[in-house]
Amino acid sequence: MIGIWVLLQLVKFMSLLLIYQLFRKLINARVTTSTKQAMLRNGHKEAESHDNNNQKVYPQPMDETSNQNNESMDTLISKIFNNISSLKAAYIQLQDAHTPYDPDKIQVADKLVIEELMKLSELKHSYREKNPKLMSATPKDSSLLAEIQEQQGLLKTYEIMVKKFESKIQARDSEIAQIQQEIQESSQRKLKLEKKLKKRGLLSKESESFMEKNNFFSIELTSSLFSSSVDAAYKSIHDFSKPLINMMKAAGWDLDAAANAIEPGLVYSKRAHKKFAFESHICQKMFCGFQEENFSMELSDITVSPEGFFHQFLAVRAMDPLDILSQSPDSVFGKFSREKYLLLVHPKMEASFFGNLDQRNHVLNGGHPRTPFYQAFLKLAKTIWLLHRLAHSFDPKVKVFQVNKGAEFSEVYMESVVKNIVVSEEEPKPQVGLMVMPGFMIGGSVIQSLVYLTGVQCAE
Repeated sequence: MIGIWVLLQLVKFMSLLLIYQLFRKLINARVTTSTKQAMLRNGHKEAESHDNNNQKVYPQPMDETSNQNNESMDTLISKIFNNISSLKAAYIQLQDAHTPYDPDKIQVADKLVIEELMKLSELKHSYREKNPKLMSATPKDSSLLAEIQEQQGLLKTYEIMVKKFESKIQARDSEIAQIQQEIQESSQRKLKLEKKLKKRGLLSKESESFMEKNNFFSIELTSSLFSSSVDAAYKSIHDFSKPLINMMKAAGWDLDAAANAIEPGLVYSKRAHKKFAFESHICQKMFCGFQEENFSMELSDITVSPEGFFHQFLAVRAMDPLDILSQSPDSVFGKFSREKYLLLVHPKMEASFFGNLDQRNHVLNGGHPRTPFYQAFLKLAKTIWLLHRLAHSFDPKVKVFQVNKGAEFSEVYMESVVKNIVVSEEEPKPQVGLMVMPGFMIGGSVIQSLVYLTGVQCAE
């Protein structure tokens, strides 16, 4: 910020130098004119004397005032240029002190800049004392005076620019002070949150250092954060459906019959679209009880504030789900994972996958197996649990809505899960054949529900 001011001062003093030079031209012009007039007068006198007395007259020595003025002006201009060179050097030194930031070097360089500016100011005052303003100008001097007035107008413009920059600097300083205050408040909230998490045993030393390194406590509660969490939740549903379908194929399941059992009578545009039926099934089971604070689980009657929900979101967001359950297998997230697994994976399905119910029995006994299939399920469970924590962090809470089969398609509340559909304006609006992912209402914004539409064609 001081660099702008220094640059403007340099421009201002360069303009002053131009004015000084113009004054010098003006003085030289006047001195020359005066000298010529004196010589003319002396010439007339010499002629008259020669005619009258017929005597030789020797020329008188010229006045040395003009030469002295010129020498004085040259000395002044030389000092000013030397001073400006020193000022530029001090300014460069000031810039270097900022990268990297060194307070001691900045203070020294700032002092040098101020000293050079003071020297320039002293030269300016010295010149004004020795050379008062001209009272009037002759016609021959009019062009020089006009140029001087133009330079003075530029100086006024620069002064206005300096004032504008100073006001901008003050505004920036106010913004910086406000941001510093927000950072301080955020740091205080972070410390309080860390203390609460440590008391509840949700923050280990490893997770604490990981969160500190990645600055997770600086996350703000916004609608865009919730929207990105919705996208992450659907991606996890899509990712878990792949191994589920593959294991059903390997176990000899009839996928067409299974898709028809989920949504009877639905006609799919392509056979590959039946995967959306399995995604819909996973979503229906995982989002059951989403609108309730306890997520339909039998928990203690302890009331959790919106701030508490957000703290739980932050505590779990950066951690591996299996690490969370290893530290606290009976935590709220641990109970949620057990109940959702038993609800989503039917005993007959698990028996067909593994040939036994050992994994299910392990979960029923309060454990969390380390099998690849259960770890894939935990990634899904974590994203849904985080979305629930985040939805209840807002005040008022985020509302979830579902779309029924047969409902008319609305671009405001729905989005087709198939992207390359062709809708004809002549035909009636397409209808919902299957809801793949629910929608959400956060404040005045709508996050569309993902639906599979019937009565449409897909572009090749």
